[in-house]
Amino acid sequence: VAIGNDSYWLPLKNAIAAASEATLFPSTDAFVEPDILKGLFSCGARCWGHDLKSQMRVLDALDIKAQDELCDTMVMSYLTDPSASGQALEIVCRRLLDAEPGGWRDPRNRFPDPLNAGDKVPEDVCQECAGARLAAVSELSKILIDELTRTDMLDLYFTIEAPLISILFEMEKNGVAIDVPFLKEMSGEFGKRISELEKQAYDLAGEQFNLNSPKQLGMILFEKLQLPAGKKTKTGYSTDAETLEELSGAHPLVDTILEYRRLIKLKSTYIDALPALVSKRTGRVHTTFNQAVTATGRLSSTDPNLQNIPIRTDEGERIRRAFIAGTPGWLIMTADYSQIELRVMAHLSQDPVLIESFRSGEDIHRRSAAEIFGIPIDQVDDRLRDQAKAVNFGVIYGISGFGLAKGTGVSRKEAESFIQRYFLRYQGVMRFIDQTINEAREKGYVTTMFKRRRYLPDLLAANRNIRAFAERTARNTPVQGSAADIIKVAMIRVAEKLKAEKLKTKMLLQVHDELVFEVPPEEADTVAAIVKEAMENVCEFSVPLKVDIKRGANWGTAKRS
Repeated sequence: VAIGNDSYWLPLKNAIAAASEATLFPSTDAFVEPDILKGLFSCGARCWGHDLKSQMRVLDALDIKAQDELCDTMVMSYLTDPSASGQALEIVCRRLLDAEPGGWRDPRNRFPDPLNAGDKVPEDVCQECAGARLAAVSELSKILIDELTRTDMLDLYFTIEAPLISILFEMEKNGVAIDVPFLKEMSGEFGKRISELEKQAYDLAGEQFNLNSPKQLGMILFEKLQLPAGKKTKTGYSTDAETLEELSGAHPLVDTILEYRRLIKLKSTYIDALPALVSKRTGRVHTTFNQAVTATGRLSSTDPNLQNIPIRTDEGERIRRAFIAGTPGWLIMTADYSQIELRVMAHLSQDPVLIESFRSGEDIHRRSAAEIFGIPIDQVDDRLRDQAKAVNFGVIYGISGFGLAKGTGVSRKEAESFIQRYFLRYQGVMRFIDQTINEAREKGYVTTMFKRRRYLPDLLAANRNIRAFAERTARNTPVQGSAADIIKVAMIRVAEKLKAEKLKTKMLLQVHDELVFEVPPEEADTVAAIVKEAMENVCEFSVPLKVDIKRGANWGTAKRS
Protein backbone atom coordinates (compact mmCIF):
# COMPACT_ATOMS: atom_id res chain seq x y z
CA VAL A 1 0.00 0.00 0.00
CA ALA A 2 1.30 3.46 -0.87
CA ILE A 3 0.00 6.71 0.61
CA GLY A 4 1.60 9.79 -0.85
CA ASN A 5 5.36 9.19 -0.91
CA ASP A 6 5.22 6.50 1.79
CA SER A 7 4.64 2.81 1.20
CA TYR A 8 3.69 0.06 3.61
CA TRP A 9 4.04 -3.72 3.47
CA LEU A 10 0.99 -5.52 4.84
CA PRO A 11 1.43 -9.35 4.74
CA LEU A 12 -2.01 -10.73 3.97
CA LYS A 13 -1.16 -14.37 3.28
CA ASN A 14 -4.44 -15.68 4.66
CA ALA A 15 -6.40 -13.21 2.55
CA ILE A 16 -4.35 -14.10 -0.50
CA ALA A 17 -5.07 -17.78 0.08
CA ALA A 18 -8.74 -16.95 0.53
CA ALA A 19 -8.81 -15.12 -2.78
CA SER A 20 -6.94 -17.80 -4.70
CA GLU A 21 -8.91 -20.71 -3.24
CA ALA A 22 -12.26 -18.87 -3.50
CA THR A 23 -12.95 -19.46 0.19
CA LEU A 24 -14.29 -16.97 2.68
CA PHE A 25 -11.73 -15.11 4.77
CA PRO A 26 -12.19 -16.40 8.35
CA SER A 27 -13.48 -13.58 10.57
CA THR A 28 -11.93 -15.18 13.67
CA ASP A 29 -8.37 -14.54 12.48
CA ALA A 30 -6.61 -12.05 14.72
CA PHE A 31 -5.31 -9.80 11.95
CA VAL A 32 -5.10 -6.05 12.29
CA GLU A 33 -4.35 -5.43 8.62
CA PRO A 34 -7.97 -5.74 7.36
CA ASP A 35 -9.02 -2.97 9.72
CA ILE A 36 -6.19 -0.77 8.51
CA LEU A 37 -7.12 -1.46 4.89
CA LYS A 38 -10.81 -0.81 5.51
CA GLY A 39 -9.88 2.59 6.88
CA LEU A 40 -7.76 3.36 3.84
CA PHE A 41 -10.47 2.37 1.39
CA SER A 42 -13.20 4.29 3.18
CA CYS A 43 -11.38 7.62 3.24
CA GLY A 44 -12.61 8.74 -0.19
CA ALA A 45 -9.19 8.87 -1.84
CA ARG A 46 -8.50 7.64 -5.36
CA CYS A 47 -7.41 4.03 -5.51
CA TRP A 48 -4.38 3.51 -7.78
CA GLY A 49 -3.02 0.19 -8.97
CA HIS A 50 -2.18 -2.00 -11.94
CA ASP A 51 -4.89 -4.51 -12.87
CA LEU A 52 -7.13 -3.48 -9.99
CA LYS A 53 -9.79 -6.06 -10.82
CA SER A 54 -7.44 -8.89 -9.87
CA GLN A 55 -6.52 -7.09 -6.62
CA MET A 56 -10.23 -6.83 -5.80
CA ARG A 57 -10.29 -10.58 -5.16
CA VAL A 58 -8.04 -10.12 -2.15
CA LEU A 59 -9.97 -7.10 -0.92
CA ASP A 60 -13.25 -8.98 -1.33
CA ALA A 61 -11.87 -11.84 0.77
CA LEU A 62 -11.31 -9.22 3.50
CA ASP A 63 -14.85 -7.85 3.00
CA ILE A 64 -13.42 -4.59 1.64
CA LYS A 65 -15.05 -2.82 -1.29
CA ALA A 66 -12.92 -0.60 -3.52
CA GLN A 67 -15.77 1.77 -4.29
CA ASP A 68 -13.77 4.96 -4.72
CA GLU A 69 -12.59 6.40 -8.03
CA LEU A 70 -10.44 3.64 -9.52
CA CYS A 71 -7.24 4.58 -11.35
CA ASP A 72 -5.91 1.49 -13.06
CA THR A 73 -2.63 2.02 -14.90
CA MET A 74 -3.19 -1.20 -16.87
CA VAL A 75 -6.48 0.03 -18.33
CA MET A 76 -5.09 3.54 -18.84
CA SER A 77 -2.09 2.12 -20.67
CA TYR A 78 -4.42 0.03 -22.82
CA LEU A 79 -6.29 3.14 -23.92
CA THR A 80 -3.05 4.80 -25.00
CA ASP A 81 -1.90 1.74 -26.99
CA PRO A 82 -4.67 -0.86 -27.50
CA SER A 83 -2.61 -2.83 -30.00
CA ALA A 84 0.33 -3.38 -27.62
CA SER A 85 1.60 -6.93 -27.20
CA GLY A 86 0.45 -6.90 -23.58
CA GLN A 87 -0.37 -4.66 -20.65
CA ALA A 88 1.51 -6.42 -17.84
CA LEU A 89 3.34 -3.99 -15.56
CA GLU A 90 6.81 -4.85 -16.83
CA ILE A 91 5.69 -4.45 -20.46
CA VAL A 92 4.11 -1.06 -19.76
CA CYS A 93 7.26 0.04 -17.91
CA ARG A 94 9.37 -0.99 -20.86
CA ARG A 95 7.14 1.04 -23.16
CA LEU A 96 6.70 4.19 -21.09
CA LEU A 97 9.55 4.41 -18.58
CA ASP A 98 12.49 3.72 -20.86
CA ALA A 99 13.62 0.89 -18.58
CA GLU A 100 17.34 0.74 -17.80
CA PRO A 101 19.31 -2.35 -16.66
CA GLY A 102 19.96 -2.73 -12.97
CA GLY A 103 17.19 -0.66 -11.39
CA TRP A 104 13.60 -1.41 -10.45
CA ARG A 105 12.69 -0.17 -13.90
CA ASP A 106 14.49 -3.09 -15.52
CA PRO A 107 11.77 -5.26 -17.10
CA ARG A 108 14.07 -8.25 -16.68
CA ASN A 109 13.37 -8.06 -12.95
CA ARG A 110 9.72 -8.66 -13.89
CA PHE A 111 8.47 -7.20 -10.59
CA PRO A 112 7.32 -10.52 -9.08
CA ASP A 113 3.76 -9.94 -7.95
CA PRO A 114 3.61 -10.60 -4.17
CA LEU A 115 -0.05 -11.59 -4.52
CA ASN A 116 0.98 -14.53 -6.71
CA ALA A 117 4.40 -15.27 -5.25
CA GLY A 118 3.11 -17.57 -2.50
CA ASP A 119 5.88 -19.18 -0.47
CA LYS A 120 8.29 -19.24 -3.42
CA VAL A 121 9.73 -15.82 -2.63
CA PRO A 122 11.07 -14.78 0.82
CA GLU A 123 9.10 -12.05 2.56
CA ASP A 124 11.91 -9.48 2.39
CA VAL A 125 12.07 -10.00 -1.37
CA CYS A 126 8.28 -9.67 -1.57
CA GLN A 127 8.52 -6.37 0.27
CA GLU A 128 11.14 -5.11 -2.16
CA CYS A 129 9.12 -6.28 -5.16
CA ALA A 130 5.94 -4.72 -3.80
CA GLY A 131 7.79 -1.44 -3.32
CA ALA A 132 9.11 -1.61 -6.86
CA ARG A 133 5.62 -2.22 -8.25
CA LEU A 134 4.20 0.67 -6.26
CA ALA A 135 6.97 2.96 -7.46
CA ALA A 136 6.28 1.88 -11.03
CA VAL A 137 2.54 2.56 -10.69
CA SER A 138 3.25 5.95 -9.16
CA GLU A 139 5.54 6.99 -12.00
CA LEU A 140 3.31 5.50 -14.70
CA SER A 141 0.22 7.26 -13.36
CA LYS A 142 1.68 10.71 -14.03
CA ILE A 143 2.65 9.81 -17.59
CA LEU A 144 -0.67 8.14 -18.38
CA ILE A 145 -2.85 10.92 -16.99
CA ASP A 146 -0.89 13.40 -19.12
CA GLU A 147 -1.20 11.19 -22.21
CA LEU A 148 -4.94 10.61 -21.77
CA THR A 149 -5.42 14.34 -21.30
CA ARG A 150 -3.38 15.12 -24.41
CA THR A 151 -5.33 12.64 -26.53
CA ASP A 152 -8.72 13.68 -25.11
CA MET A 153 -9.42 10.23 -23.62
CA LEU A 154 -9.40 11.06 -19.92
CA ASP A 155 -13.20 11.38 -19.94
CA LEU A 156 -13.47 8.02 -21.73
CA TYR A 157 -11.45 6.47 -18.92
CA PHE A 158 -13.29 8.02 -15.97
CA THR A 159 -16.83 7.76 -17.37
CA ILE A 160 -16.65 4.33 -19.03
CA GLU A 161 -13.57 2.23 -18.31
CA ALA A 162 -13.10 3.04 -14.61
CA PRO A 163 -16.72 2.36 -13.52
CA LEU A 164 -16.67 -0.83 -15.56
CA ILE A 165 -13.86 -2.36 -13.46
CA SER A 166 -16.08 -2.93 -10.42
CA ILE A 167 -19.01 -4.09 -12.58
CA LEU A 168 -16.89 -6.73 -14.31
CA PHE A 169 -15.52 -7.89 -10.96
CA GLU A 170 -19.06 -8.38 -9.64
CA MET A 171 -20.03 -10.28 -12.79
CA GLU A 172 -17.01 -12.55 -12.41
CA LYS A 173 -17.84 -13.07 -8.74
CA ASN A 174 -21.50 -13.82 -9.56
CA GLY A 175 -20.56 -16.50 -12.07
CA VAL A 176 -23.19 -18.45 -13.95
CA ALA A 177 -24.87 -21.71 -12.97
CA ILE A 178 -24.44 -24.76 -15.20
CA ASP A 179 -26.76 -27.75 -15.65
CA VAL A 180 -24.06 -30.41 -15.31
CA PRO A 181 -26.32 -33.49 -15.81
CA PHE A 182 -27.65 -31.94 -19.03
CA LEU A 183 -24.10 -31.46 -20.36
CA LYS A 184 -23.07 -34.99 -19.38
CA GLU A 185 -26.03 -36.40 -21.27
CA MET A 186 -25.12 -34.19 -24.23
CA SER A 187 -21.52 -35.43 -24.03
CA GLY A 188 -22.71 -38.98 -24.45
CA GLU A 189 -24.79 -38.03 -27.49
CA PHE A 190 -21.87 -36.17 -29.07
CA GLY A 191 -19.49 -39.03 -28.34
CA LYS A 192 -21.81 -41.45 -30.12
CA ARG A 193 -22.18 -39.13 -33.12
CA ILE A 194 -18.41 -38.61 -33.32
CA SER A 195 -17.85 -42.39 -33.33
CA GLU A 196 -20.37 -42.72 -36.17
CA LEU A 197 -18.55 -40.03 -38.15
CA GLU A 198 -15.24 -41.85 -37.63
CA LYS A 199 -16.70 -45.07 -39.07
CA GLN A 200 -18.28 -43.11 -41.91
CA ALA A 201 -14.91 -41.52 -42.71
CA TYR A 202 -13.20 -44.94 -42.80
CA ASP A 203 -15.85 -46.26 -45.20
CA LEU A 204 -15.53 -43.23 -47.48
CA ALA A 205 -11.72 -43.43 -47.44
CA GLY A 206 -11.69 -47.20 -47.95
CA GLU A 207 -9.32 -47.66 -45.02
CA GLN A 208 -8.78 -46.72 -41.39
CA PHE A 209 -6.58 -43.71 -40.60
CA ASN A 210 -6.06 -41.15 -37.86
CA LEU A 211 -8.64 -38.44 -38.49
CA ASN A 212 -6.67 -36.08 -36.26
CA SER A 213 -3.44 -36.48 -38.22
CA PRO A 214 -3.08 -33.77 -40.91
CA LYS A 215 -0.40 -35.86 -42.61
CA GLN A 216 -2.54 -38.99 -42.90
CA LEU A 217 -5.63 -37.02 -43.87
CA GLY A 218 -3.66 -35.15 -46.51
CA MET A 219 -2.46 -38.38 -48.08
CA ILE A 220 -6.02 -39.76 -48.19
CA LEU A 221 -7.55 -36.60 -49.70
CA PHE A 222 -4.85 -35.49 -52.11
CA GLU A 223 -3.06 -38.69 -53.11
CA LYS A 224 -5.57 -41.50 -52.77
CA LEU A 225 -8.71 -39.52 -53.70
CA GLN A 226 -6.83 -37.12 -55.99
CA LEU A 227 -8.64 -34.01 -54.75
CA PRO A 228 -7.03 -30.68 -55.76
CA ALA A 229 -4.40 -29.83 -53.15
CA GLY A 230 -4.12 -26.32 -51.81
CA LYS A 231 -1.19 -24.83 -49.94
CA LYS A 232 1.53 -27.07 -48.58
CA THR A 233 3.17 -26.98 -45.15
CA LYS A 234 6.62 -28.17 -44.10
CA THR A 235 5.16 -31.54 -43.10
CA GLY A 236 2.92 -32.09 -46.11
CA TYR A 237 -0.48 -31.02 -47.41
CA SER A 238 -2.49 -28.40 -45.57
CA THR A 239 -5.77 -29.72 -44.18
CA ASP A 240 -6.77 -26.64 -42.21
CA ALA A 241 -10.37 -25.43 -42.01
CA GLU A 242 -10.01 -22.98 -44.89
CA THR A 243 -8.62 -25.67 -47.20
CA LEU A 244 -11.35 -28.17 -46.36
CA GLU A 245 -14.14 -25.60 -46.65
CA GLU A 246 -12.97 -24.78 -50.17
CA LEU A 247 -13.20 -28.51 -50.97
CA SER A 248 -16.66 -28.89 -49.42
CA GLY A 249 -18.89 -30.82 -51.82
CA ALA A 250 -15.96 -32.20 -53.83
CA HIS A 251 -16.11 -35.50 -51.95
CA PRO A 252 -18.35 -36.74 -49.07
CA LEU A 253 -15.24 -37.41 -46.93
CA VAL A 254 -14.44 -33.70 -46.78
CA ASP A 255 -17.81 -32.80 -45.29
CA THR A 256 -17.60 -35.73 -42.89
CA ILE A 257 -14.24 -34.47 -41.61
CA LEU A 258 -15.56 -30.93 -41.25
CA GLU A 259 -18.55 -32.18 -39.22
CA TYR A 260 -16.27 -34.43 -37.14
CA ARG A 261 -13.96 -31.52 -36.30
CA ARG A 262 -16.85 -29.22 -35.46
CA LEU A 263 -18.38 -31.67 -32.98
CA ILE A 264 -14.99 -32.55 -31.46
CA LYS A 265 -14.30 -28.86 -30.82
CA LEU A 266 -17.70 -28.21 -29.23
CA LYS A 267 -17.41 -31.32 -27.08
CA SER A 268 -13.92 -30.58 -25.80
CA THR A 269 -14.27 -26.79 -25.48
CA TYR A 270 -17.69 -26.58 -23.83
CA ILE A 271 -19.62 -29.80 -23.26
CA ASP A 272 -16.84 -31.64 -21.41
CA ALA A 273 -14.88 -28.60 -20.19
CA LEU A 274 -17.63 -26.60 -18.47
CA PRO A 275 -18.56 -29.19 -15.79
CA ALA A 276 -14.90 -29.41 -14.76
CA LEU A 277 -14.81 -25.62 -14.28
CA VAL A 278 -17.71 -25.45 -11.84
CA SER A 279 -16.48 -23.99 -8.53
CA LYS A 280 -16.88 -26.38 -5.58
CA ARG A 281 -17.68 -23.41 -3.33
CA THR A 282 -20.22 -21.56 -5.47
CA GLY A 283 -21.48 -24.28 -7.82
CA ARG A 284 -20.99 -21.87 -10.71
CA VAL A 285 -18.59 -21.21 -13.56
CA HIS A 286 -16.62 -17.99 -13.18
CA THR A 287 -15.20 -16.55 -16.40
CA THR A 288 -12.69 -13.68 -16.53
CA PHE A 289 -13.61 -10.58 -18.51
CA ASN A 290 -10.60 -8.94 -20.11
CA GLN A 291 -10.89 -5.18 -20.34
CA ALA A 292 -7.46 -4.47 -21.83
CA VAL A 293 -6.94 -6.97 -24.64
CA THR A 294 -8.84 -6.31 -27.87
CA ALA A 295 -7.71 -3.48 -30.14
CA THR A 296 -11.29 -2.32 -30.83
CA GLY A 297 -12.41 -1.81 -27.23
CA ARG A 298 -14.55 -4.93 -27.04
CA LEU A 299 -14.41 -7.07 -23.91
CA SER A 300 -13.11 -10.60 -24.20
CA SER A 301 -13.78 -13.61 -22.01
CA THR A 302 -11.33 -16.32 -20.92
CA ASP A 303 -11.08 -19.32 -18.60
CA PRO A 304 -13.56 -20.22 -20.03
CA ASN A 305 -14.37 -18.15 -23.10
CA LEU A 306 -18.15 -17.76 -22.93
CA GLN A 307 -18.34 -15.32 -25.83
CA ASN A 308 -17.52 -17.82 -28.54
CA ILE A 309 -20.34 -20.36 -28.32
CA PRO A 310 -21.77 -20.70 -31.85
CA ILE A 311 -24.95 -18.67 -32.23
CA ARG A 312 -26.55 -19.89 -35.44
CA THR A 313 -26.29 -23.64 -34.95
CA ASP A 314 -28.58 -26.11 -33.19
CA GLU A 315 -25.61 -27.38 -31.17
CA GLY A 316 -24.75 -23.88 -29.98
CA GLU A 317 -28.36 -23.32 -28.91
CA ARG A 318 -28.30 -26.63 -27.01
CA ILE A 319 -25.08 -25.70 -25.21
CA ARG A 320 -26.73 -22.44 -24.15
CA ARG A 321 -29.51 -24.47 -22.54
CA ALA A 322 -26.94 -25.62 -19.98
CA PHE A 323 -26.67 -22.04 -18.64
CA ILE A 324 -29.38 -21.79 -16.02
CA ALA A 325 -30.44 -19.60 -13.09
CA GLY A 326 -28.59 -20.65 -9.96
CA THR A 327 -31.56 -20.03 -7.65
CA PRO A 328 -34.58 -22.34 -8.03
CA GLY A 329 -37.50 -20.61 -9.70
CA TRP A 330 -35.41 -17.72 -11.03
CA LEU A 331 -35.16 -16.87 -14.73
CA ILE A 332 -32.42 -16.17 -17.24
CA MET A 333 -33.04 -12.88 -19.05
CA THR A 334 -31.15 -11.71 -22.12
CA ALA A 335 -30.99 -8.26 -23.69
CA ASP A 336 -29.55 -8.12 -27.19
CA TYR A 337 -28.91 -5.05 -29.35
CA SER A 338 -30.51 -5.54 -32.75
CA GLN A 339 -28.19 -4.80 -35.68
CA ILE A 340 -26.13 -2.44 -33.52
CA GLU A 341 -23.23 -2.11 -35.94
CA LEU A 342 -25.48 -1.21 -38.90
CA ARG A 343 -27.23 1.36 -36.73
CA VAL A 344 -23.86 2.79 -35.71
CA MET A 345 -22.89 2.96 -39.39
CA ALA A 346 -26.12 4.85 -40.12
CA HIS A 347 -25.34 7.33 -37.34
CA LEU A 348 -21.69 7.85 -38.26
CA SER A 349 -22.24 8.05 -42.03
CA GLN A 350 -25.47 10.05 -41.85
CA ASP A 351 -26.57 8.22 -44.99
CA PRO A 352 -30.18 9.38 -45.58
CA VAL A 353 -31.42 6.09 -47.05
CA LEU A 354 -29.98 4.05 -44.17
CA ILE A 355 -31.30 6.47 -41.55
CA GLU A 356 -34.78 6.54 -43.09
CA SER A 357 -34.89 2.73 -43.19
CA PHE A 358 -34.14 2.42 -39.49
CA ARG A 359 -36.45 5.26 -38.48
CA SER A 360 -39.36 3.75 -40.40
CA GLY A 361 -38.80 0.36 -38.77
CA GLU A 362 -38.31 -1.45 -42.08
CA ASP A 363 -36.51 -4.76 -42.44
CA ILE A 364 -33.11 -3.21 -43.24
CA HIS A 365 -31.87 -6.18 -45.29
CA ARG A 366 -35.06 -6.39 -47.34
CA ARG A 367 -34.89 -2.63 -47.96
CA SER A 368 -31.23 -2.92 -49.00
CA ALA A 369 -32.11 -5.73 -51.39
CA ALA A 370 -34.80 -3.55 -52.98
CA GLU A 371 -32.29 -0.69 -53.32
CA ILE A 372 -29.49 -2.89 -54.72
CA PHE A 373 -31.62 -4.84 -57.19
CA GLY A 374 -33.95 -1.99 -58.10
CA ILE A 375 -37.19 -3.82 -57.33
CA PRO A 376 -40.17 -3.11 -55.04
CA ILE A 377 -39.58 -4.22 -51.47
CA ASP A 378 -42.54 -6.63 -51.60
CA GLN A 379 -40.81 -8.51 -54.42
CA VAL A 380 -37.68 -9.25 -52.37
CA ASP A 381 -37.51 -12.96 -51.61
CA ASP A 382 -35.41 -14.62 -48.89
CA ARG A 383 -32.54 -15.36 -51.29
CA LEU A 384 -32.16 -11.71 -52.28
CA ARG A 385 -32.54 -10.64 -48.65
CA ASP A 386 -29.72 -12.97 -47.59
CA GLN A 387 -27.46 -11.57 -50.30
CA ALA A 388 -28.25 -8.00 -49.24
CA LYS A 389 -27.60 -8.95 -45.61
CA ALA A 390 -24.16 -10.25 -46.55
CA VAL A 391 -23.42 -6.96 -48.33
CA ASN A 392 -24.73 -4.86 -45.42
CA PHE A 393 -22.43 -6.48 -42.90
CA GLY A 394 -19.60 -7.06 -45.36
CA VAL A 395 -19.35 -3.36 -46.23
CA ILE A 396 -18.42 -2.55 -42.62
CA TYR A 397 -15.48 -4.92 -42.78
CA GLY A 398 -14.35 -4.11 -46.30
CA ILE A 399 -15.48 -7.34 -47.90
CA SER A 400 -14.20 -7.95 -51.42
CA GLY A 401 -16.09 -9.33 -54.39
CA PHE A 402 -14.22 -12.60 -53.88
CA GLY A 403 -15.16 -12.77 -50.19
CA LEU A 404 -18.81 -11.96 -50.86
CA ALA A 405 -19.00 -14.51 -53.66
CA LYS A 406 -17.57 -17.16 -51.36
CA GLY A 407 -20.05 -16.34 -48.61
CA THR A 408 -23.18 -16.12 -50.76
CA GLY A 409 -22.54 -18.65 -53.50
CA VAL A 410 -22.90 -16.13 -56.33
CA SER A 411 -20.23 -15.52 -58.94
CA ARG A 412 -17.44 -13.07 -58.23
CA LYS A 413 -18.72 -10.80 -60.99
CA GLU A 414 -22.21 -10.76 -59.47
CA ALA A 415 -20.77 -10.09 -56.01
CA GLU A 416 -18.72 -7.15 -57.26
CA SER A 417 -21.83 -5.79 -58.98
CA PHE A 418 -23.78 -6.07 -55.69
CA ILE A 419 -21.13 -4.02 -53.88
CA GLN A 420 -21.03 -1.36 -56.62
CA ARG A 421 -24.83 -1.03 -56.60
CA TYR A 422 -24.82 -0.83 -52.81
CA PHE A 423 -22.52 2.18 -52.81
CA LEU A 424 -24.53 3.85 -55.59
CA ARG A 425 -27.62 3.72 -53.37
CA TYR A 426 -25.84 4.35 -50.04
CA GLN A 427 -23.47 7.12 -51.08
CA GLY A 428 -23.26 8.49 -47.53
CA VAL A 429 -21.70 5.21 -46.43
CA MET A 430 -19.13 5.43 -49.23
CA ARG A 431 -18.25 9.02 -48.28
CA PHE A 432 -17.87 8.06 -44.63
CA ILE A 433 -15.55 5.16 -45.44
CA ASP A 434 -13.37 7.25 -47.77
CA GLN A 435 -13.22 10.13 -45.30
CA THR A 436 -12.36 7.80 -42.41
CA ILE A 437 -9.48 6.17 -44.28
CA ASN A 438 -8.12 9.51 -45.52
CA GLU A 439 -8.24 11.07 -42.05
CA ALA A 440 -6.61 7.98 -40.57
CA ARG A 441 -3.70 8.32 -43.02
CA GLU A 442 -3.25 11.94 -41.97
CA LYS A 443 -3.63 11.46 -38.23
CA GLY A 444 -2.31 7.94 -37.86
CA TYR A 445 -5.38 6.74 -35.96
CA VAL A 446 -9.16 6.34 -36.02
CA THR A 447 -11.62 7.14 -33.23
CA THR A 448 -14.96 5.89 -31.96
CA MET A 449 -17.98 7.99 -31.03
CA PHE A 450 -16.57 8.17 -27.50
CA LYS A 451 -13.08 9.26 -28.67
CA ARG A 452 -11.40 5.88 -28.18
CA ARG A 453 -8.34 5.73 -30.44
CA ARG A 454 -6.76 2.96 -32.45
CA TYR A 455 -3.41 3.72 -34.06
CA LEU A 456 -2.81 2.36 -37.58
CA PRO A 457 0.78 2.97 -38.71
CA ASP A 458 0.41 0.30 -41.41
CA LEU A 459 -1.77 2.67 -43.45
CA LEU A 460 1.52 4.04 -44.78
CA ALA A 461 3.17 0.64 -45.31
CA ALA A 462 4.91 0.01 -48.60
CA ASN A 463 3.50 -3.52 -48.79
CA ARG A 464 0.13 -3.40 -50.55
CA ASN A 465 -1.43 -6.29 -48.62
CA ILE A 466 -0.40 -4.85 -45.25
CA ARG A 467 -1.74 -1.44 -46.28
CA ALA A 468 -5.04 -2.94 -47.49
CA PHE A 469 -5.53 -4.74 -44.18
CA ALA A 470 -4.94 -1.47 -42.31
CA GLU A 471 -7.55 0.23 -44.52
CA ARG A 472 -10.10 -2.45 -43.68
CA THR A 473 -9.26 -1.97 -40.01
CA ALA A 474 -9.68 1.81 -40.35
CA ARG A 475 -13.18 1.45 -41.80
CA ASN A 476 -14.51 -1.10 -39.28
CA THR A 477 -12.92 0.11 -36.03
CA PRO A 478 -15.07 3.27 -35.60
CA VAL A 479 -18.19 1.13 -36.06
CA GLN A 480 -17.17 -1.90 -34.00
CA GLY A 481 -15.45 0.24 -31.36
CA SER A 482 -18.46 2.56 -30.99
CA ALA A 483 -20.74 -0.46 -30.59
CA ALA A 484 -18.40 -1.77 -27.88
CA ASP A 485 -18.47 1.58 -26.09
CA ILE A 486 -22.26 1.75 -26.29
CA ILE A 487 -22.81 -1.56 -24.53
CA LYS A 488 -20.23 -0.63 -21.88
CA VAL A 489 -22.14 2.56 -21.10
CA ALA A 490 -25.35 0.51 -21.06
CA MET A 491 -23.83 -1.93 -18.55
CA ILE A 492 -22.88 0.95 -16.25
CA ARG A 493 -26.36 2.48 -16.41
CA VAL A 494 -28.11 -0.85 -15.87
CA ALA A 495 -25.86 -1.68 -12.89
CA GLU A 496 -26.49 1.73 -11.34
CA LYS A 497 -30.26 1.38 -11.76
CA LEU A 498 -30.39 -2.16 -10.34
CA LYS A 499 -28.40 -0.99 -7.33
CA ALA A 500 -30.52 2.14 -6.84
CA GLU A 501 -33.72 0.07 -6.95
CA LYS A 502 -32.17 -2.48 -4.54
CA LEU A 503 -33.11 -5.35 -6.85
CA LYS A 504 -31.84 -8.90 -6.42
CA THR A 505 -31.22 -9.33 -10.16
CA LYS A 506 -27.62 -10.06 -11.12
CA MET A 507 -25.80 -9.25 -14.34
CA LEU A 508 -23.92 -12.42 -15.31
CA LEU A 509 -22.44 -12.15 -18.79
CA GLN A 510 -21.66 -9.77 -21.62
CA VAL A 511 -21.43 -11.47 -25.00
CA HIS A 512 -20.56 -8.68 -27.43
CA ASP A 513 -23.97 -7.08 -28.10
CA GLU A 514 -25.87 -9.12 -25.51
CA LEU A 515 -26.24 -8.97 -21.72
CA VAL A 516 -27.34 -11.96 -19.67
CA PHE A 517 -29.05 -11.63 -16.28
CA GLU A 518 -30.31 -13.88 -13.49
CA VAL A 519 -33.70 -12.58 -12.37
CA PRO A 520 -36.24 -13.52 -9.67
CA PRO A 521 -39.65 -13.88 -11.36
CA GLU A 522 -41.25 -11.08 -9.34
CA GLU A 523 -38.63 -8.65 -10.70
CA ALA A 524 -38.78 -9.79 -14.34
CA ASP A 525 -41.09 -7.08 -15.71
CA THR A 526 -39.36 -4.32 -13.76
CA VAL A 527 -35.89 -5.42 -14.83
CA ALA A 528 -36.96 -5.82 -18.47
CA ALA A 529 -38.20 -2.22 -18.47
CA ILE A 530 -35.04 -0.93 -16.74
CA VAL A 531 -32.69 -2.75 -19.10
CA LYS A 532 -34.59 -1.79 -22.25
CA GLU A 533 -34.74 1.89 -21.29
CA ALA A 534 -31.06 2.02 -20.31
CA MET A 535 -29.80 0.24 -23.43
CA GLU A 536 -32.03 2.02 -25.95
CA ASN A 537 -31.37 5.50 -24.55
CA VAL A 538 -27.67 5.12 -23.88
CA CYS A 539 -26.71 8.19 -25.96
CA GLU A 540 -28.05 10.63 -28.54
CA PHE A 541 -28.43 8.74 -31.78
CA SER A 542 -29.66 9.47 -35.30
CA VAL A 543 -31.59 6.20 -35.49
CA PRO A 544 -33.44 4.22 -32.82
CA LEU A 545 -31.42 1.67 -30.88
CA LYS A 546 -33.49 -1.49 -30.57
CA VAL A 547 -33.06 -4.07 -27.82
CA ASP A 548 -34.66 -7.53 -27.82
CA ILE A 549 -35.50 -8.77 -24.31
CA LYS A 550 -35.99 -12.50 -23.77
CA ARG A 551 -36.53 -14.62 -20.69
CA GLY A 552 -36.70 -18.31 -19.88
CA ALA A 553 -35.52 -21.15 -17.69
CA ASN A 554 -32.13 -21.11 -19.43
CA TRP A 555 -30.07 -19.12 -21.90
CA GLY A 556 -30.90 -21.32 -24.87
CA THR A 557 -34.66 -21.36 -24.54
CA ALA A 558 -35.15 -17.72 -23.50
CA LYS A 559 -37.96 -16.28 -25.62
CA ARG A 560 -39.49 -12.86 -26.19
CA SER A 561 -42.41 -12.18 -23.88
